[in-house]
Amino acid sequence: MPQPPESPDLLESIIGVAPGSALSQLRAQRPDIVRHTQGSHDVLLSPADPGGLSPSERALVAARVAELSGHAGLGAHYRSLLAERGDPPHSERLDTILRHVERVTIAPGTASPGHIDTLHAAGLDARDIVALTQIVAFVSYQVRAATGLALLAQEKAA
Repeated sequence: MPQPPESPDLLESIIGVAPGSALSQLRAQRPDIVRHTQGSHDVLLSPADPGGLSPSERALVAARVAELSGHAGLGAHYRSLLAERGDPPHSERLDTILRHVERVTIAPGTASPGHIDTLHAAGLDARDIVALTQIVAFVSYQVRAATGLALLAQEKAA
């Protein structure tokens, strides 16, 4: 049987999975998923070259997605990361980014090419827009994964 990682990844920490627990051992059976999920977090939120989307903007976007999705644990994690990095300065550009984040988090089907044009007009290039979209999609995935893992943890405890 695969061994659980020596230290818990972010999702296990957020939902309180005890090292060596049945759920931790279950996740250890799919080490690539655990590694890639944590790796995606690291590269999207703390890339070596953040481009035109600053580390603080990345943390703010992630926090906003977690909050809009109603996940307190992930929201707290990303707010903590934002506190470490400092709030990005308020600007029309930031307001445009946050409006887009809300749109694609709450009602992704309403996004249109015109909304991408609005991001371009606010100063984001194609790389920044891709990164922004990836962060929204990734945090949405984290919310679903953390919720599912929490349910499994409750089931295993019962």
